[in-house]
Amino acid sequence: MSAAVSLPAALYRLRDETLAPDQLAAYNLYLTAGSTGLRVGVADVRRNKFVVLEDYPAVPAVSLAAQLQALATQHDLVGQAGWNRVRLAVQNRYFTLLPAPLFRTGDESAYLQLHHTLDTQHETVGHYTHSSLDIVSIFAAEKALSEWFHYTYPSGQFLHQTSALLTGVVHQSEQAAPRRIYLSIGQQEVTLLAVRDKRPEFCNVFPFSTAEDLIYYTILVMQELQLNPDQDAVVVWGDLMHDSELFTVLRKYIRNIRFGNRPFDVGYSYRLNDVFEYRFFELYALHLCE
Repeated sequence: MSAAVSLPAALYRLRDETLAPDQLAAYNLYLTAGSTGLRVGVADVRRNKFVVLEDYPAVPAVSLAAQLQALATQHDLVGQAGWNRVRLAVQNRYFTLLPAPLFRTGDESAYLQLHHTLDTQHETVGHYTHSSLDIVSIFAAEKALSEWFHYTYPSGQFLHQTSALLTGVVHQSEQAAPRRIYLSIGQQEVTLLAVRDKRPEFCNVFPFSTAEDLIYYTILVMQELQLNPDQDAVVVWGDLMHDSELFTVLRKYIRNIRFGNRPFDVGYSYRLNDVFEYRFFELYALHLCE
């Protein structure tokens, strides 16, 4: 199946010259898969530093599993064994967060059913525990993708992109800080996250097709949380440019808005300096997950 898939050229293929592909045990491999495509990150464990960043556009009408398998067949790192740690985050709208004391193993489908009707032939349910936050993330994923990942990396961690975002935001938010809204903008999807005093208060993914949709959901969530678009701060990450229509509209309606930084307390190769700091936040934040 994978041999028939032709992947587009990488938008980014950045590697530090210190990378030693014959010593994979010294590195962590991080992957994200979703409507934006496939993204690959490699971090040097000893130096706590990202040394690889790659971004492959999505192939329309081709499953994520087929795209990832195709990448593995032609890649010198993806699909290889021997890594110190491997994590894959799936990007979709099919997830829910549950207080850890309420979670019971085996009931994942029932929890998710409130938000998403599972297609058991093509989908599976996974879960990931944020032990430091006492929260469990439950999510649906493409079954073939999950099967490939667990077969290729039996000890790897499979999680939802909101878990990476949540981990990264909580890590760099301040103790006793007021409630703040964070946006992560993807391919016609936006994740809105609210955090106060290093505790998440809201997290959801909304579809949008226009800039007006994006600002509608953002203002709606701010109003529900009693935040003022003229005063309260909003931080943005994701796939947009400073001069894009999306950011122009956001800036028009939200006075105190800024782009976010890369996750703190992690190093980045100088090869990544040409990439805006607000890009690929979830991929980098996989390094901070538990």
